[in-house]
Amino acid sequence: MGDHFEKGQHALLNEGEENEMEIFGYQTHGCRKTLCLAGSIFSFGILPLVFYWKPAWHVWANCVPCSLQEADTVLLRTTDEFQTYSRKKVMWIYLSALNGAFGLTPDHPLITDEECLINRAIRKPELKVRYIKVQKIRYVWNNLEGQFQKIGSLEDWLSSAKIHLKFGSGLTREEQEIRRLICGPNTIDVEITPIWKLLIKEVLNPFYIFQLFSVCLWFSEDYKEYAFAIIIMSTISIALTVYDLRTQSVKLYRLVESHNSITVPVCGRKAGVEELESRFLVPGDLLILTGNRVQMPCDAILLDGSCVVNEGMLTGESIPVTKTPLPQMDGSVPWKTQSEADYKRHILFCGTEVIQAKGACSRTVRAVVLQTGFNTAKGDLVRSILYPKPMNFKLYRDAIRFLLCLVATATIGMIYTLCVYVLSGEAPGEVVRKALDVITIAVPPALPAALTTGIIYAQKRLKKRGIFCISPQRINVCGQLNLVCFDKTGTLTREGLDVWGVMPCDKNGFQEVHSFASGRALPWGPLCAAMASCHSLILLDETIQGDPLDLKMFEATNWEMATSGDNFHIREVPAHAMVVKPSKTASQVPVEGIAILHQFPFSSALQRMTVIVQEMGGDRLAFMKGAPEKVASFCQPETVPASFVSELQIYTTQGFRVIALAYKKLEMDHHTTALTRDQVEADLIFLGLLILENRLKEETKPVLEELISARIRTVMITGDNLQTAITVARNSGMVSKGQKVILIEASESTGSSSASISWKLVEEKKPTAYGNQDNYINIREEVSENGREESYHFALSGKSFQVISQHFSSLLPKILMNGTIFARMSPGQKSSLVEEFQKLDYFVGMCGDGANDCGALKMAHVGISLSEHEASVASPFTSKTPNIACVPQLIKEGRAAFVTSFCMFKYMALYSIIQYVGVLLLYWETNSLSNYQFLFQDLAITTLIGATMNLNGAYPKLVPFRPVGRLISPPLLLSVIFNILLSLAMQTVGFILVQRQPWYNMGMHSACTVQNKSISNLTMPPTAPGKVESNDGFPSFENTTIWFLGTINCIIVALIFSKGKPFRQPTYKNYIFVLVLIVQLAVCLFILFADIPDLYRRLDLLCTPILWRVCIVIMLSCNFIVSLIVEEAIIENRALWMTIKRYFGYRSKSQYRIWQRALANDPTWPPLNQMSPSDLPECGKEVSYSNPVFESNEEQL
Repeated sequence: MGDHFEKGQHALLNEGEENEMEIFGYQTHGCRKTLCLAGSIFSFGILPLVFYWKPAWHVWANCVPCSLQEADTVLLRTTDEFQTYSRKKVMWIYLSALNGAFGLTPDHPLITDEECLINRAIRKPELKVRYIKVQKIRYVWNNLEGQFQKIGSLEDWLSSAKIHLKFGSGLTREEQEIRRLICGPNTIDVEITPIWKLLIKEVLNPFYIFQLFSVCLWFSEDYKEYAFAIIIMSTISIALTVYDLRTQSVKLYRLVESHNSITVPVCGRKAGVEELESRFLVPGDLLILTGNRVQMPCDAILLDGSCVVNEGMLTGESIPVTKTPLPQMDGSVPWKTQSEADYKRHILFCGTEVIQAKGACSRTVRAVVLQTGFNTAKGDLVRSILYPKPMNFKLYRDAIRFLLCLVATATIGMIYTLCVYVLSGEAPGEVVRKALDVITIAVPPALPAALTTGIIYAQKRLKKRGIFCISPQRINVCGQLNLVCFDKTGTLTREGLDVWGVMPCDKNGFQEVHSFASGRALPWGPLCAAMASCHSLILLDETIQGDPLDLKMFEATNWEMATSGDNFHIREVPAHAMVVKPSKTASQVPVEGIAILHQFPFSSALQRMTVIVQEMGGDRLAFMKGAPEKVASFCQPETVPASFVSELQIYTTQGFRVIALAYKKLEMDHHTTALTRDQVEADLIFLGLLILENRLKEETKPVLEELISARIRTVMITGDNLQTAITVARNSGMVSKGQKVILIEASESTGSSSASISWKLVEEKKPTAYGNQDNYINIREEVSENGREESYHFALSGKSFQVISQHFSSLLPKILMNGTIFARMSPGQKSSLVEEFQKLDYFVGMCGDGANDCGALKMAHVGISLSEHEASVASPFTSKTPNIACVPQLIKEGRAAFVTSFCMFKYMALYSIIQYVGVLLLYWETNSLSNYQFLFQDLAITTLIGATMNLNGAYPKLVPFRPVGRLISPPLLLSVIFNILLSLAMQTVGFILVQRQPWYNMGMHSACTVQNKSISNLTMPPTAPGKVESNDGFPSFENTTIWFLGTINCIIVALIFSKGKPFRQPTYKNYIFVLVLIVQLAVCLFILFADIPDLYRRLDLLCTPILWRVCIVIMLSCNFIVSLIVEEAIIENRALWMTIKRYFGYRSKSQYRIWQRALANDPTWPPLNQMSPSDLPECGKEVSYSNPVFESNEEQL
């Protein structure tokens, strides 16, 4: 249902976004609602419970489809693979409440302008607004376009000119009131969920409902002890879960608590500036930012002045970022796309701290509210924690199938029970109870608790190692990781950079490198001035703060930083401007200092930053610093040395971080704020290269070697220079010796040529290799010489990745199969790359330090943050130790937890089936196990095993293969089925043989000692045969035999299924588990061979001849030996299964395996001298793959 809808009844919400959903319109139907109400009463509350579990059924049962415009209920369905349904009521906002305030009428000028979404949402003349609330976000009904749209932010189509004009003077009080009512409060409300709510939600879980059913049944059968035991276990389990959820709820509440109680100055169009509580802010309000240390209560666009902001909450790094005002540009182009620069440099994000706010030319710093509440950056982060993306993991899907199989088995048992007991003439009530009993035996109520314990133990072990987990279910996923992506800076390499040297240049080319290690001061010149002033450092509490790279560069000059005072009067230099001055230890400088007038801040998209400065008593200059290739492209070609590319390559191949510097003189008659970035960043003079050292962390190389030896792919995703990334990959062992690196460069289509890709072999150059050497070798020859498989790695930039994604999407999977180095990647491209790897069926881990990695950390199957900032809250794992040593540890624990889950599944299945088979055999004689016999098996055996089997720690070595990933894989199925058949055979043989013993027909009195007589007298009073209860726990030789065989078999199965190497510590090292098994076995054997009347009477057992007891032990011993041999020689024999796979031609269906096989048999890959059309339909021209042999190695500047 829900798929066949007419136009207008179905639409998409958040189209193209991560949280895209389908929305269906429904109207409540009176007759249907009455029928559902009657069904709820007659089903004793079962129907509402089913509706609670299945919201779509509730809607389909109570409502009829209608257009979204008429709907009073909507059904939402996610467009991802999970197709999750949710139900929402359509609500109304009534603007009539504002009539008394300022006489709002349908023709009021404030609501007649239909350019604005708010006005389009108001239904006239009723003055009301339809809306729904989905995951804390309001969506109002757009009457003009006929769809639900997100409210609570300024419209994206607004141009910068429109924003300045419409909101530059603030909103009127009336506009504020209307927006406040429709958009809702500017709060990130995370309530501390009441314990009773958490309790009800947990108790209504289908599993606990099944437990409730089981407990009620057991109480009716007087099986109180185990019922109480299950109640206690469930209570503890529910209490722990509720406590955990409550703790998370409190943590999240504290994270956002301060956000909702901030007071900010707001400028009204008529009212002027007034202090306002942040919860009353609306999109379009004009904020006045004064002073320092201001927490942003919303997202806002900076209109006037500049701000230095700490974005640690978003990026994970507390590095001050400079924000610039939104330029007022002509035209109707949307403000976000009006320039190539990242629009985010104009946005002050919610939750970030404004460290410093500076007005331009003595004006105030003004910002217009862009988004409020949960629409903001912080709101989005909190929502991602509140509503995490569901995880598709085969283990959990297989677990459901596994339980359904047990339910099917129970159904067969029920039919058998009904037939046996009805034919034997039992009372109907007794028949029903016996039949229902079979369900609780075949489907073990303790299964989820047993599975959870393994994850809890793994979580505790991880915590001891400083790895914290906020999503315990992901621990199992860690066991399946086969590809890990790493950020470079701060993750693989050390956080801090050290200035190694600077290479100045003049008309004759590069000069000798100036080394700072020598202690010599850098001679005065434009290069020294650039290093002293081209940065975004700020002075806060007499401490210089900012980007570590900027800080190291500035410290190398031995200059000082100060803020100009009120008596500082230089033309166009504002008071309180940042001024840098030479210190006493600096070289002789002809100027008193340099005032920084204006900044065009650095952004990862632009890969550069520029400043306009004024020398005191000297010239006005512009300085640029950034990625060498980017800076060189803005310079006059004649000022860039001819050896630029080769010199750059020499240092980047050695792993140095290289920054280029350039400058130009500016005319004094131009006002700095009137100059655009494009005007300033043109015709620059190249100054030289700044060389910084970024060393590998000590742990990086051994960890990567461990992962590679375990056949786990390692990939580097960095925002740094491509050549530096290649060198770090080589030095770290990600690219081993003898392996080739092929550089892929893709260029966009231009008017004259279509998009193209070139493939170049990057040679491992030595530091002495100067000059223009042709390093492009015929790849096909190189690859064929060294063997094709795994002999080469692809390296490409973010730009090339983007072009390939757009124009060569069919090539992308092939490239990703050997893509190892991805440089100059933006945060969005990092997320896209992780997603592309997932499409190839890789289980992807992402390890980053939080800076620019948040999206990728959330996108990956397993995100590991090395940062403890708020951004890491969205990452499932956070390591206290800031290095990648946590990655193999996490994979080891994941593998151990994964195998433990499989062990528990197998054990619980066998325990259920052993008990199930035994009970069905006894039902044939209209007999059963007594309550104490059940209790002994359920509590003394299975519960203790379930609690201790999971204690095995992870094996210390990562082996080069993963655990079997499916519960329904042949080895596991064979293991379970074989042991079921073995157990069935043993119990059936025992059941039949005991009836053929010579002492069986002689009666209980003569089969053993006189003790049977006393048991007989106690358990068989003369009046008993007439009662139904006489058969309950009726002592018999079949009962005694089946109970001993079943109970000891449960212990044997636990030992057989408890796996050790290669993923867990050997079983003998799990001392508690081994001790439990020994004690259990000893107790069982003691009961078997001890003739204690009271004990036998209590357990409803009969004494049998010693020879028969020995026969029971022999049967169990044979079972153990056969099971152990089959498990070790066949089930756990990996070589045997690999041989079987090869014999039957089985091949993995994972996409990456299919591509591996295809590429291994493709002699034309990597391609050379080939022509191939672009994937895009509009690009009909053929795309050439350039042969690097015939190309110059001079890169385009």
